[in-house]
Amino acid sequence: MASTVQTFRDIREKLAEGGPLSPDEGLSLYESCDLHTLGELANIVRERLHGRIVYYNSNLHVNYTNYCVLRCKFCSFYRPFPKEQTQTTAGSDRTDSTPRGKPAANEPGTPTRRDDGYELSVDEVVSRAKEAYSRGATEVHVVGGLHPGLPFSYYTDLCSRIRDACPHMHIKAFTAIEIIHFTRISRPRLSIKEVLTNLRESGLGSLPGGGAEIFDDRVHDETFKTKVGEAEWFDVHRTAHELGMYTNATMLYGHVETPAERIKHLIKLRDHQEESLRSSGAGFNCVVPLSFIPEHTELSHLPGPGGLDDLKTLALTRLICHNIPHIKAFWVMQTPKLAQVSLNWGVDDLDGTVGQYDITRREGDGSTQQALTVDRLERLIVEAGCTPVERDTLYRRVIRDETSWRIEGEPWSVAYKA
Repeated sequence: MASTVQTFRDIREKLAEGGPLSPDEGLSLYESCDLHTLGELANIVRERLHGRIVYYNSNLHVNYTNYCVLRCKFCSFYRPFPKEQTQTTAGSDRTDSTPRGKPAANEPGTPTRRDDGYELSVDEVVSRAKEAYSRGATEVHVVGGLHPGLPFSYYTDLCSRIRDACPHMHIKAFTAIEIIHFTRISRPRLSIKEVLTNLRESGLGSLPGGGAEIFDDRVHDETFKTKVGEAEWFDVHRTAHELGMYTNATMLYGHVETPAERIKHLIKLRDHQEESLRSSGAGFNCVVPLSFIPEHTELSHLPGPGGLDDLKTLALTRLICHNIPHIKAFWVMQTPKLAQVSLNWGVDDLDGTVGQYDITRREGDGSTQQALTVDRLERLIVEAGCTPVERDTLYRRVIRDETSWRIEGEPWSVAYKA
């Protein structure tokens, strides 16, 4: 096997020519102890695409329910739906403000106990979106568990009501796993294309990348056997791209997968991106590597990834997925400090203000309030030697003053309370 120095030299030459890395090259980089050169190589790609710009956005995350029919071993978020409620709510067409199922024992924003299941009404989701919109948020990010009782009309109504209340707020919502779920609960049953078309007509702007986990049969069978796999996940994103909708992609790393399986996952994303750009023009905007947090999961005996593993994975994502424009460090899962360091290891996006995130927590008392101010986001970026740029969901620049914001090149503007 060639020496590490020779491997790095060969990879540097390939990057200069814009060539894709092979699985063996990716694994050699991961196994190397030369973390600084890995970061330097990742920055070659990052700076070729974006210079020293780092993007962030003013957004709000809403998790509309933690009831889920799945039992993924890596998930601390899901709660089983009360059996006595299933028959009374399944197939219902209600989308009013009355919560269905077992009510949450705690108010939103307080620590959630393991036995607390909740679902938000459409009114509640819209209320949260309106409040964020009034403060200048440009995006609402909506995902949740696979609720067995909510009808498809709940999701279309949710999008249309947000669109009507917040006309210029981008709705990024529903993972590929949720879209598959919607095809199963719709009456009459709808195809993936029909579900996406109905949601887009209701106001959906783009899809997040959740639910990808690791594209490997062994990992799938060991950790999320009841969830749809790689083929279905790609079917949803392929269909979205064919419809002209942009999406994101994720990878949940640091549990039972091997480094080689991570690299295989990233190469599959790269190959799909090439196919989508060639055939439809739309594709993945961003890859979001998600650091596994073992606490309160069935895999709590595992240590989870450390900081060096996080940096290596983020850098390799930038190097391998050279045809996907952006790599995001989701600071909620990697912590703000490590996300800041990653800005010199290939990362060009810190996500945004977030506000509230129920799915998992890296540290602290368990509160779902997980927010960063714009001032802190910009300070983290500047301290890393980069230039902060506020973006919208589709990476268009946001032009903002103390009383309004607009998208660069658009004739409209949105007033807000500074």
